[in-house]
Amino acid sequence: MHFAATTKDNTGRRIRDSSWKESTPYDFGAGHIRPNRAAYPGLIYDLTTTDYLNYLCGRGYKSSQLKLFYHKPYTCPKSFNLADFNYPTITIPRIEYGQSVNVSRTVTNVGSPSVYRVRIEAPPNVAVSVEPAKLKFKGKGEKKEFRVSLTLKSKTENTTDFVYGLLTWTNHKNRVRSPIVVNLNNF
Repeated sequence: MHFAATTKDNTGRRIRDSSWKESTPYDFGAGHIRPNRAAYPGLIYDLTTTDYLNYLCGRGYKSSQLKLFYHKPYTCPKSFNLADFNYPTITIPRIEYGQSVNVSRTVTNVGSPSVYRVRIEAPPNVAVSVEPAKLKFKGKGEKKEFRVSLTLKSKTENTTDFVYGLLTWTNHKNRVRSPIVVNLNNF
């Protein structure tokens, strides 16, 4: 199995930031690209122009502003949850004790038919579940949606702003990693 990106340096240790501290997903995202392996990623998080326009709507852009660079009218949806932006990284800007935050993602198979199973490394003090836990692809170009539920397990003294985890889809050949970032500093 291989990753198309890595979070390790050339000595096999976790990548360090510019001050030599251990890096976080904010520093490396899903990892540094490995060009030879990236040619056959297995699954991708495909985005369209509409996805980006909805993201900008969610960030407060108005239809009139979008027309300046989209060059045609675009009507923002009545509601768009930024956490549902179909990007590999799952970022939860606010989570409160006792409530679940649910997000969805869609992956596209760019490889041969395959079955992917989810592996979760939950952030500290956060319960993470994924439905479905298995994605079966019959052909190239097929899309599958999955939902991720995150729940803060207990109230704690906040010692950090963010906690990190990973959601990884694996088959016999590929591992497709999605960092999970949860802000604990908002409850």
